[in-house]
Amino acid sequence: MRKDIPTIMPGRSHRDAVRRLLRGVRKAGLATTMAEGGAPYASLVTVATDQDGSPLLLLSGLADHTRNLAAEPRAALLVDAAEGLDNPQTGPRATVMGRIARVADPAEEERGRRRFLARHPAAALYAGFGDFALYRMAVERAHYVGGFARAVWIDDGPSLLSPPALAAAMSDAEVSIITHMNDDHADAVDLYARRLCGRSGEEGWRMAAIDADGCDLVSAEQAARLPFDPSLTDPSGARETLVALVKKARAGGAE
Repeated sequence: MRKDIPTIMPGRSHRDAVRRLLRGVRKAGLATTMAEGGAPYASLVTVATDQDGSPLLLLSGLADHTRNLAAEPRAALLVDAAEGLDNPQTGPRATVMGRIARVADPAEEERGRRRFLARHPAAALYAGFGDFALYRMAVERAHYVGGFARAVWIDDGPSLLSPPALAAAMSDAEVSIITHMNDDHADAVDLYARRLCGRSGEEGWRMAAIDADGCDLVSAEQAARLPFDPSLTDPSGARETLVALVKKARAGGAE
């Protein structure tokens, strides 16, 4: 059974719930405005997150939604955790709104592209094509629905994200953490995938990305998300959290 499907634990703040939804999903509905005629347009896109939780998209310049964004950058993403539910309306979901623009800074583009491929390793087949570029949403507000009659607007977009200082610190530490885990604790990474994410059918897992809310694991073209609970407040807490998760995985029973 897949265990890496996003879930929202009771007691979490709505802001935390929205950010964790963004972290955990791999696809979203993208709503843009048609460049010609101004009609609403919805499309399916794959999504990842930057260190602070901002949505990242790898878009082709040939796609209608990319041309729409060039004319009108205001857009919305619909993300949900309704997979496997008999009634999808009972699952949590969020509409996240903001402005989507191409990432221009080379360092930010490199980091974001690496994080995107950590969620979507199969995208490496086309990520280098000349018509594809990385885009980032500057989140302005969100509408969170936790189930029937459980809806709330969140107007302070930055409050949905990890604090800038934490995101910067995690970005600085990310490569060293994942290199250490893959070089020295590959067996632990395999345990995470098999026991905690329910991915017993694949082998050769490695850690591809880490942020304050969890880490991304990949095996060939497969990907899994391992959330942290609670989230990290500093990169130094990663070691304690990862050790605790190994102990949890080892106590988890048969695969």
